[in-house]
Amino acid sequence: MNILHLKYAVEVEKTRSINKAAQNLYMGQPNLSRAIKDLEESLGIVIFNRTTRGMFVTPQGEEFLQHAKVILNQIDEVESIYNQEKNIKQKFSISVPRSGYISHAFSRFVRNVDATKPIEFFYRETNSARAINNVLHMDYNLGIIRYADNHHKNFKKMMSDKGLVYEVLTKFTYNIAISKNHPLAEKEEIELSDLDEFIEIAYADPFVPSMPFNEVKKEELPNNIDKRILVFERASSIDLLNTVHGTFLQVYPDKIEIPDGQGIIQRPFKSNTRIYRDVLIYRNDYQLTPLDVQFLERLQKMKNS
Repeated sequence: MNILHLKYAVEVEKTRSINKAAQNLYMGQPNLSRAIKDLEESLGIVIFNRTTRGMFVTPQGEEFLQHAKVILNQIDEVESIYNQEKNIKQKFSISVPRSGYISHAFSRFVRNVDATKPIEFFYRETNSARAINNVLHMDYNLGIIRYADNHHKNFKKMMSDKGLVYEVLTKFTYNIAISKNHPLAEKEEIELSDLDEFIEIAYADPFVPSMPFNEVKKEELPNNIDKRILVFERASSIDLLNTVHGTFLQVYPDKIEIPDGQGIIQRPFKSNTRIYRDVLIYRNDYQLTPLDVQFLERLQKMKNS
């Protein structure tokens, strides 16, 4: 017995005719007759008495059909709930680097979403490898990855091989973020040599395709800085900057990278000439939704503000 058998039996009861029921169900009369017979045999009861005047329900059949209708109504209710949810639920998902301007854009984007409708948003901060994997295999529709400009050829090949669309959002060089109470707070620009005695906060999972992790780590976390705290969460880095005033963090050069009122300032990192890219990615078979476009427009405004 299956759901189709229940539907068949209910339709036969309604029409009292195998022929009419078969027409309504868009199937052949012999197939419907066989399905009803199979259903009766599997249950060990006779649902219909067959007469020259049509199909009439037996007492056992009537009891069975009452249960069948309840089950079919429940199925209809479940389908209705989830079809309606599918039509009206606002869905958005993105996997991004740990960056203030992106998280600020996301917050302002969410603030303008219609809160009278169901919402299901996913926002995940991670490194480039996991962002790519999330877009390819974890049902994240959008990703933003960050990498040094000199690695663009490696990333471009990887994205092409994996069938990803990519669009450069911005290019930049890092600033240095420090506490307002930091000994270097009075300097207008910071040189690499100024940082010798201080502790760097850095993210612990750099990634470049086709390069061993140790080699990437050396390049992204150079050995001339020998005091370093490695973290995985942006919130942890901000707490450390505020709490341990001899720490510093390389950040996207933007006034909104660190939220106002957190006692953090930025200074140009004069010794650093390395250019980085933030790149939007999504699968080449994916069509951007209106919500995706709204977020990207908000991101562009935030980047340019």
